Amino acid sequence: MKLLSILSSALLATAVTARSTLVKRDDNLSVPGENPLEFCQDPADNILAIKKVDLDPNPPKAGTKLQVAATGILAEDVEKGATVAYSVKYGIITILHSTADLCETVANVDLECPLKKGDLTLTKDVDLPAQIPPGTYTVEATVLSKDEKVITCLKAKVQFKAGGSALEGLFKEGL
Repeated sequence: MKLLSILSSALLATAVTARSTLVKRDDNLSVPGENPLEFCQDPADNILAIKKVDLDPNPPKAGTKLQVAATGILAEDVEKGATVAYSVKYGIITILHSTADLCETVANVDLECPLKKGDLTLTKDVDLPAQIPPGTYTVEATVLSKDEKVITCLKAKVQFKAGGSALEGLFKEGL
């Protein structure tokens, strides 16, 4: 799953672009590594055990390439029918909410279903847009198996100090 399409493109990598700062982080739910990601809830029963996610640069910078390096372990195969639901909020306003077929999503990172259980290691470069409006963004991605079991659920809350005037290209990497 190329660690869930590079953890849904570093949990929607563009949501941590510009000169961003993490707004609030619960260290009990923090995803290990250099990143602003948190698990939505205790990940003990998740199908994907994420060992580490590193972003370089961290925090990401607008108009640069973000390198995502991640490792994890799938406890079981992930078959066709799995989904990824994601949302992006700007303050309290939802600006994007969508559900996608996970197998179609992982095809964007050169994988195919079924995804076999075992170790996962990946590196992915994501081109970040040059501009993004300032404000607080909350991003969440929930990945479910075809049987509705939680593969993983990740979130990030980021405040942009500077940005541009358009959201165009925010999700060009696909989720």
